[in-house]
Amino acid sequence: MDRSTSAERSSRACAEHSSEELFALGMQCSIGGEAPTDLVSAHKWFNLAAMMGNQDAIRLRREIAAQMSNAEIGVAQRAARDYMKQHPQSFASPAPRLNAA
Repeated sequence: MDRSTSAERSSRACAEHSSEELFALGMQCSIGGEAPTDLVSAHKWFNLAAMMGNQDAIRLRREIAAQMSNAEIGVAQRAARDYMKQHPQSFASPAPRLNAA
């Protein structure tokens, strides 16, 4: 089983991931173990977690990007955008609260 298949299966199982869950998927892809290391998928998951404010994901995305080609980073960024299009509810900004005067 390859890493991207495992990560994609995880994304279908839960339509709305928290930043911690996205970060955990990034860690799985970046470390390897049962499946080979997949830096493109790791960057994608860290990028998504970073967009939700996860500070560790911001740092690790930067570290992984230093090991990737520009083409690989582009693939990861496109994959993150595709994920966001498929799961807009996870990335929608909450409506601003209006204070009554």
